[in-house]
Amino acid sequence: MASETYRYPTAISRLSEGEMSREPQNARALRWLLDQSGGPVVLVTPRKQVPGEVLSRFATSSGIVHRSWRGFSSQSLAGGRVVYAWPDRQHLNDLYGVDLDALVVIEWNELETAEWIEDANPVPLLNGSTIQPSARDRESPASDHLPNGVEAILKHIADMAAGYSSGLKWNEEDKLKADMMNRPQRWEPITVEQVRSKCRELGMRPNDVDTVAALVRRRKDGGRFNVRSSYRTFHFN
Repeated sequence: MASETYRYPTAISRLSEGEMSREPQNARALRWLLDQSGGPVVLVTPRKQVPGEVLSRFATSSGIVHRSWRGFSSQSLAGGRVVYAWPDRQHLNDLYGVDLDALVVIEWNELETAEWIEDANPVPLLNGSTIQPSARDRESPASDHLPNGVEAILKHIADMAAGYSSGLKWNEEDKLKADMMNRPQRWEPITVEQVRSKCRELGMRPNDVDTVAALVRRRKDGGRFNVRSSYRTFHFN
């Protein structure tokens, strides 16, 4: 099943209750991926050395491309069927916009995969069962309206970021920092969670969502920003 964001089949292999080893979890991921049609099969692991018999044997199989994180670009996966073993949040974020034929994630930490699961709506691969995710309404419920002009600011930031292939630019980030510094009362009632939810609703790239949310978090924790002189006195209307 594909989502609006990930327009190719996606699945996630999760450690199931009662399993004492990750070998069945790994095997489920490989079986699912090999059942998908498409381009070359690529295994991505954090390091070249692969723990576990199932994956280590798969990595050295004929026709399998094995890549590790060092010197790795997610764009190099385009057109492939990918087994992504134990990715962290950042590596999942970097898959945004990469045109794959199929992707299966082997989960290690639920906190790292939580938002990717919401975006990708993958097939959960569990011990003894493959659960098809329920179809989602095309119209997702809107998040709360953000007061004090913050919603309009985030909409502007999202629109500007969408115009660039690499996402949010430094000048838009500096404008946001300057507004938080120069109009602190505007941001006082806004939570980090509200900002994150609104940014995701506006379709921002995962990396940009993290950037904006981190700025709000830092300011609420009492942090200050270094803003370039051209934007030091800037604030949104």
